[in-house]
Amino acid sequence: MAISLQKGQKVSLEKVAPGLQAGLIGLGWDVKQTDTGADFDLDASVFLLGANEKLISDKHLIFYNNQTSPDGNKSVQLMGDNRTGEGSGDDEVIIADLRNIPEEVERIAITVTIYDADARKQNFGQVRNAYVRLVNVENKQEVIRYDLEEDFSIETALIMAELYRKDGEWRVNAVGEGYQGGLQSLLDRYS
Repeated sequence: MAISLQKGQKVSLEKVAPGLQAGLIGLGWDVKQTDTGADFDLDASVFLLGANEKLISDKHLIFYNNQTSPDGNKSVQLMGDNRTGEGSGDDEVIIADLRNIPEEVERIAITVTIYDADARKQNFGQVRNAYVRLVNVENKQEVIRYDLEEDFSIETALIMAELYRKDGEWRVNAVGEGYQGGLQSLLDRYS
């Protein structure tokens, strides 16, 4: 049975899923029935961060134009760009092979932004049922889930969760932090 996290809650993967080697990180959302004159296009991005909590290099930003981490094992991969968010289940998926993530990567920020939000007059207040979940790739069991419950009525970028190393093991932090300024605001934070 999956553990449901609250904002700010942290948990050790070794305690909740001993031996977890690879995780599918699923992100989902629904758009409220609002007419902004344009379709919503939400995009998942992953920031691979060093000990200073900054991007290790430009290639360590995983997003729709760079879907694979730069290490030889391709340990973090974004599995495509869903441009509508329609249907049930995960809208975008990231695969993280925790065994092969290079030691220099100490934190993995999992984010969602609204593409061209300012021009389209869109924000996360017009999105509902947003969640992030971690599924064990081997047995397909959901391990952790975090459902966002806040109304982000002016934000266009969200840090959903983080995976981070502590005392030699991977942990998860349910962040749920919003920003104005879309992807650029996250680039400013992590660069």
